[in-house]
Amino acid sequence: MALYKRRSLLQGSLGFAAAGTLARPYIANAQAKTVTVWFAQGFVEDEDIALRKAVADYEKASGNKVELSIIPFAPMRQKIVSAVTSGVVPDVTQNNPGEILQLYAWQDKWIDTEDVVETQRAKYSQTALKAAQAYNDVTKKRAFYGVPIRGACVPCHTWKSLVEKADMTMADRPRTWDAYFDFYKKVQDNLRKKGERKVYGLGFQVTANGVDPANLFNAFMHGYGGQGIVTEDGALNLDDRIRTAAIKACEYLGGAYRDGYVPPSAINWNDADDNNAFHAKLMVMDVDGTLSTEVAVKAKHPEWYHDEIVTDGLLYPTTNDGKPVTSITGMTNAVIPKGARNVAVAKDFLKYFIQPAVLREFNETGLGRWLPAMPEEAKTPFWENPKDPHLRGYVQQGLLGPTTPDYYVFNPAMAEVYAQHVYSKAMIAVAKKGSKATDAVDVAFREIKEIFAKYPIKQS
Repeated sequence: MALYKRRSLLQGSLGFAAAGTLARPYIANAQAKTVTVWFAQGFVEDEDIALRKAVADYEKASGNKVELSIIPFAPMRQKIVSAVTSGVVPDVTQNNPGEILQLYAWQDKWIDTEDVVETQRAKYSQTALKAAQAYNDVTKKRAFYGVPIRGACVPCHTWKSLVEKADMTMADRPRTWDAYFDFYKKVQDNLRKKGERKVYGLGFQVTANGVDPANLFNAFMHGYGGQGIVTEDGALNLDDRIRTAAIKACEYLGGAYRDGYVPPSAINWNDADDNNAFHAKLMVMDVDGTLSTEVAVKAKHPEWYHDEIVTDGLLYPTTNDGKPVTSITGMTNAVIPKGARNVAVAKDFLKYFIQPAVLREFNETGLGRWLPAMPEEAKTPFWENPKDPHLRGYVQQGLLGPTTPDYYVFNPAMAEVYAQHVYSKAMIAVAKKGSKATDAVDVAFREIKEIFAKYPIKQS
């Protein structure tokens, strides 16, 4: 979740198993050392409990001291920018938001972390390993500057009870992309016939606030076969296939708002607002990152979590021609800023933290809002629990199925595309201004080309 725009970042240029069962820390402790660690506050308290437990276990095993600061999500973004800009930095922090790993790597602001990642390299997913790397415009090379901790994809969330109120069933839903989302329009139409005027079929974030609109647009680009707008070597790809997918995404998303299938307030939503609107049953379905929608109500409304809300992952829609859709899985990475006072202990702490048993407890104690970064960790009783209606689909979509990291991993120009809300402006042009999707996309692509021109990457 985020409450601040990415633009502010661009302008202002991180188990319950006993510690003894884990591998010993990686440095001798003739003298205890202190490491400062910043981490974003969890969406639910369980995430913070899990983090404190992992830190306490490390302190007990190593004799070192961790000065842990758990900072609210949005203020932490500003704090990291201020720290890196001033040079007064912690020893370890996380990439909050995700793209700062690549943005500051471009400026040579991080310590290389390949030696840390190497301790668990064989266990990580390829998407996690790619997301931990970035291009350095000083050295003109790509290297590891992150240490993968967890991931998240963008599932579809549905009120089964609202579908049934419309005299339809979840089994009625088609599996191909357009037909799948058209189903929810029909749900709204049926609800209107029953006199229900306040529930909308689709919770699309057709807005120029926060990170959700870019995630939504990317999901629809992939749904229309438009994967690969940035190649893995950092080159921009705006070929006919990408352009066609962008036009279809722009028309569907903007058109759904224009035609009254999205709540009118969505034009001004920030990242938390769609969650709130979904919980208020303002819309039948939402396309939103992580399982925050579900875990937020698990304690207070267990009947919602277990019986009424459905998370698509195992049954995520295919492309219109029946092909699997590759999900973008964003990764949380730990990073070590240049200027850190105790790099050796920072790396020791991270080598401890990314041991599978530690990461397993960290992610599972956090209720599964975040995905493991290691495929083997998705095969535990927690993730395979047949009584949980959300976890198996989530981990299938974001880890075990076809995935790719976000596009700023390959070129930080994409972070500026998001910060300038290029996709949002195209959607809004269709939704509110009567523009044709082809014209809106052509304007967007011209802006994207201008942004990428500022981020040339030496091709190997």
